Amino acid sequence: MELTRRGRVGRALYGILFAVVIPLLLVGWVWRTADVIRLAPLHAPWTGAALVVAGAALMLAGMHALLVHGGGLPMNPFPPPRYVSRGVYRCLGHPIYTGFAVAVAGASIAAGSGSGLWLVTPLVAAGCAALVLGYEQHDLRRRFGGELRRPLLSLPPPTEATPAAWSRASAYVLVLLPWLLVYEAAVLAGMPAGAIEAYFAFERSWPVLPWTEPIYASAYVVVCLAPLVAAKCRELRRFCVSGLLATALNGLLFFTLPLVAPPRAFVPQGFWGTLLDLERRMEGPSGAAAFPAFHVTWSFIAAAVFASRFHRFRGLFHLWGALVAGSCIGTGMHAVADVLAGFCVFLLVHRIDRIWQGLRAAAEAVANSWREWRVGRVRIIHHGAYGAGGAFTGVAMAGALMGAEHVGELLAVAAASLVAAAFWAQLVEGASVSLRPFGYYGSVIGAALAGAAVGLLGGSGWLVLAALSVAAPWVQALGRLRCLVQGCCHGREAPSGIGIRFQHPRSRVVRLSSLGGAPIHPTQLYSILWNAVCGAALLRLWCVEPPLPFVAGSYLILAGLGRFVEESYRGEPQTPRIAGLPIYQWNAVASVVLGAVLTCLRGGSGIPEPRFDLGLLAAATAFALLTGVAMGVDFPDSNRRFARLVK
Repeated sequence: MELTRRGRVGRALYGILFAVVIPLLLVGWVWRTADVIRLAPLHAPWTGAALVVAGAALMLAGMHALLVHGGGLPMNPFPPPRYVSRGVYRCLGHPIYTGFAVAVAGASIAAGSGSGLWLVTPLVAAGCAALVLGYEQHDLRRRFGGELRRPLLSLPPPTEATPAAWSRASAYVLVLLPWLLVYEAAVLAGMPAGAIEAYFAFERSWPVLPWTEPIYASAYVVVCLAPLVAAKCRELRRFCVSGLLATALNGLLFFTLPLVAPPRAFVPQGFWGTLLDLERRMEGPSGAAAFPAFHVTWSFIAAAVFASRFHRFRGLFHLWGALVAGSCIGTGMHAVADVLAGFCVFLLVHRIDRIWQGLRAAAEAVANSWREWRVGRVRIIHHGAYGAGGAFTGVAMAGALMGAEHVGELLAVAAASLVAAAFWAQLVEGASVSLRPFGYYGSVIGAALAGAAVGLLGGSGWLVLAALSVAAPWVQALGRLRCLVQGCCHGREAPSGIGIRFQHPRSRVVRLSSLGGAPIHPTQLYSILWNAVCGAALLRLWCVEPPLPFVAGSYLILAGLGRFVEESYRGEPQTPRIAGLPIYQWNAVASVVLGAVLTCLRGGSGIPEPRFDLGLLAAATAFALLTGVAMGVDFPDSNRRFARLVK
């Protein structure tokens, strides 16, 4: 009876949290950030209301299906006992999360809230995606295994079968629609702050050729036909994956690089001139979504589908893609740089399998590259160079953003971060007192406390923390190379085409787990890639000069979302677990929540002009040497506290 009562209380509290508390907190987040950072609103009450209704309907349909067919409610700690693939789940894999994100977007549009649309909605969607990728998909596989079914709206499998109608429809809903939303969002955002025209000087005088408009416009038709033309599921899946990757990469570049290409002026004459002028009016005069040229990327992606279906004419389809690229210049809609960037994006997404295998091979090579040298009782391990590189990058970048006059405060906070990282690892990982590991969350806590102390003493605490937040993703990306060599933060078993093998006897994978020689998820590589995305976003955020706490909060949110997903692929046996989750996932949740709180603060001084001098170079070099010694030099024969990095 006691267990039943406890279960009911737990379910009630969980329901209140997600049905009442979180929505109210999101409303408060929108309200508090409305005056903190100015974001252009989109006010369309009826459209917003329709989206709210559609989102709510999806959520209710999902809850009804779970209750009727699954025998439970959508509660992760108390999941339905039966797998559900009927009702709305027959069509859509995650209707409740999808509906919630749509409803939040609709409410933001209905209320005309810029912060709701551009800040809260994307982060709510990202949070839902992180929960699915970092917890739910693993939990479903563990509990139901072979019962899992592919919903109708999903990417097709990589088979030689003919795509079903739903697979083709999925390409429009799951690939082309997200692309349209990202592109229109970039157009709606308008001219970015500090915009730079992508035109070379010699391009500005080039004439506009209206007769190239039909070639330019043909991209819309051909791309929309591509899902219908694909003859095999494998080809359709490649189109979908390439399109999703292109959407992600182009979207990232749209919002992080302030490159624009306002359409070149011309006098519309004749039918094609009038049509071109109409298209220009629809896309707006700013040219904010011009770099990279989506026409080029999508045209070559679609041309690959047509070339696979009609082998004899493959040369003509590639020629068509080249003509579309030329029409981007002829219509005056894009700069040469836009076209080149669009083609580079196509090459990247089209060859993503080869690129991934190259990255995986490089990660495996680093993972087995351990080198050490003995000088008397001292051991020098080469992976300390990666820690030193990260330290140099952090101090140099943050110092340049802050100005060299703050270098003393910066070094104090950086040193506190390094010391706290060592103590955190001792407390959480329970390492032998003679070992000297380092923990990421310890470094964050140490930096936060030291930054607060700097502020209380009259210094520029928020400035230091914000600048370090911008530099932190690049520091962590370099630090993950050290993790690869050490074998810390390693993944669990993975398919051979994804995993990497640790074989060096000094690696923690070999010494502390049973995974030596087995393919495991390259979680360090996952982290490096995500940190590159975060780093680009935060650099752009710094350039628009938001409040300093907003910068620090944004870093904590982005880092927490990535860490939550990454941790779900880890396989370290010594990681403590609380309520079924690794402690680092709870830390990631706390990071997101704290980051959201910081984005609501209005404190902090302005952002100075970046400056770099020889004094800052010397300070960065000195701190890099200190970090390199701390992370790469030890005394292997000693049992003193913190004497050894590895047994």
